[in-house]
Amino acid sequence: EGMARPQKILFPPEEICMDWQQRQRPGAGLCNLGSTCYINVILQCLTYTPPLANYLLSRDHSQLCHRQGFCMMCIMEAHVRKVLRSSASVIWPRAVVRDLKFIGEEFEPDMAGDAYEFLRCALEAMQRACLSGSSNVDISSQTTTIIHQIFGGFLKSRVTCLKCQAVSDSYKAFLHVLLDIKVPSSLTTALDDFVAPKKLDGKYCFKCSKCEKKVTISKRVTVYHVPKVFTVCLERAADHTGKKISKIVEYPEYLDLRPYMSDTAGEPLFYSLYAVVVHSGHTCLGGHFFCYTKASNGLWYKMDDESVDNCGIHAVLRQQAYLLFYAR
Repeated sequence: EGMARPQKILFPPEEICMDWQQRQRPGAGLCNLGSTCYINVILQCLTYTPPLANYLLSRDHSQLCHRQGFCMMCIMEAHVRKVLRSSASVIWPRAVVRDLKFIGEEFEPDMAGDAYEFLRCALEAMQRACLSGSSNVDISSQTTTIIHQIFGGFLKSRVTCLKCQAVSDSYKAFLHVLLDIKVPSSLTTALDDFVAPKKLDGKYCFKCSKCEKKVTISKRVTVYHVPKVFTVCLERAADHTGKKISKIVEYPEYLDLRPYMSDTAGEPLFYSLYAVVVHSGHTCLGGHFFCYTKASNGLWYKMDDESVDNCGIHAVLRQQAYLLFYAR
């Protein structure tokens, strides 16, 4: 309804495996190459994303890749294989740092960066790599790559004219969701706020096609199609000065996305937490990133650059989380 069908399926969805195909202890820690903790946490969270790791470990990408030069999928494949398959206890993520400027122009190897920005750019770089060699692919087909089939969903935006009640819907693909936490004290209340209708007037007025003039509208964004992996950033920047919102925002081990859907009727849509990124520091501009990930053996580990230490779910759920990764 209202969305164009893809003309071509770039990756068969039935080939995505959500469960680990091999169970083992966690892999290596990652060496900090200066100010690279923000890179390390994202590399670890992606490494322990089961459907992505299963695909990368199969080497299906590199066997068919004809890309000359930089390819983020090839880099990630080599990285994940090294972390999970080698016997080393610490690995240097040199290839990622070497090609940093191809991942995102704003990143410098010797300068601190933001984990969410790096995640955004890494997913986009992997998406570009998946589209390489598929020229002239329509927009809908671009959302059928392995990256979009794992991390991607669709948001539905419904605009209602408060004068004549005319309704218009639009759809937008997403790979991650940014949530405002200035007021909410839990992930579920932040999601409630995200899907609550917002009244827009004044400079945010909207031209109604029926009334043919600018009117006050109600806008409501809901999740139209859920992703296999739901990635959330809790926006901790209080403003553009780098002031940080340091409060604890509660988040569950199991999350039901059904209440935030465009269609709230039906079975619950349960997701299980498998990775958390934490930022420690008083401002958003400095500080340090570390993460917690659930390995293929079902146990949780705190990953702080080189160190990988066993921990329990209670420690994981008590953190001042910045990024949360949930799998269907």
